Amino acid sequence: MNDDKELEILKQKKIKELMKRIENQNKQDDPKEILLSRLVDRGDEVLKIAEAYYPKETEIIINQLIELIKNGKIQGSISGGELLSVFRNAGLRITVPTSISVSKDGKMTSLSDKLSKRE
Repeated sequence: MNDDKELEILKQKKIKELMKRIENQNKQDDPKEILLSRLVDRGDEVLKIAEAYYPKETEIIINQLIELIKNGKIQGSISGGELLSVFRNAGLRITVPTSISVSKDGKMTSLSDKLSKRE
């Protein structure tokens, strides 16, 4: 009886391991996940904005980038600035909200607030 229980426990552990492997494999097969794993420095934010404004064009660009990654033509990470440049070179006007902050005495204030208080 003990052998049966131990065998059943081992089977359950094996099944869990296989399920995790399958889940990880499915995540890696998702083309967007491949690209997202390479994006750094607000790259994911640029991608979300591009998808919101130009969904069809963004899908085409994503597929092309994934092909370049799979073929080894793109190695390493892709920064948000580089991705933004790709979209702009393709003729897509994408604007990413930015702000400049100034630190004084440990407090962060936006540059526009700092300049408006001076006047």
